[in-house]
Amino acid sequence: MSAAARSGTQVKTYLELVKFEHTVFALPFAYAGMLLASLSQNGTGWPGWHTLLWVTVAMAAARTAAMAANRVIDRAIDARNPRTAGREVPSGKVSPAQAWALVGVSVAVLMFAAWQLNPLCVALLPLALLFLIGYPYTKRYTWLCHAWLGVTDGAAAAGGWIAVTGEFHPVAWALWAVVIFWMIGLDTIYATMDYAFDRASGIKSIPARFGIPAALNIAAVSHLLTFLLLLLVGVLAGASVWYFLAALVMGAILLFEHRIVDPQDLGRVNVAFFDANMWLAITMLLGVVMDVTWRTLT
Repeated sequence: MSAAARSGTQVKTYLELVKFEHTVFALPFAYAGMLLASLSQNGTGWPGWHTLLWVTVAMAAARTAAMAANRVIDRAIDARNPRTAGREVPSGKVSPAQAWALVGVSVAVLMFAAWQLNPLCVALLPLALLFLIGYPYTKRYTWLCHAWLGVTDGAAAAGGWIAVTGEFHPVAWALWAVVIFWMIGLDTIYATMDYAFDRASGIKSIPARFGIPAALNIAAVSHLLTFLLLLLVGVLAGASVWYFLAALVMGAILLFEHRIVDPQDLGRVNVAFFDANMWLAITMLLGVVMDVTWRTLT
């Protein structure tokens, strides 16, 4: 194999390690916060190329750091789980040292990106890093680990607003809450796949604590709150009908997600986890783009 082919294979391995395609979950919400903040601040909805660039870099770096840390910290647990034993670190495709190096580089990039934005972004970095790196440890101690993940990913939505304005705002808090409850629901659904392993291994999760049927009910309630909070964001932001139409579509996607997952048949969990939520995030961004564009023009 040529050096170029080996390099390409290694890059692909690292992208698989951090599940780079899952960036599509939080990034649209960060962009949504950024666009709504820009409209509130300057009436145009356009934050400028500088802010767009560094928000994108910060998001990619934060997620890469979090996922790489998750994989290396959980490598012993993953190695015992038949579903995850083939992951890059437990299978030996990426060494723990390489994974930690990726975490270090990603954190450095995140710090530089925050410095390019504003002082509040820099001031919040220690707290952000605590949540980004701390998530893998929570599942060892509490079934509220899903909420920790929600708070971590929800910071992206609030961060999009803060990157533009340098301050918090009720819309930013509401966006954060949207992602918190969205993530609690989707991560709970995802965790049903490891129900038996988690219970046998002492790993904490909502399914392991309450059972699969109750966990799916908890996820449904969490997603109902997500939908109501989406409406609240629109009210607080003074959104147009375009945003609320998108919110209705997102509500329908959440309903579909729960209709296809059955406690007796978890074969479609991956569709519910990735496909449905990918389209929900994209719908959120499209709805905000249409809303901001409409309000800017009118």
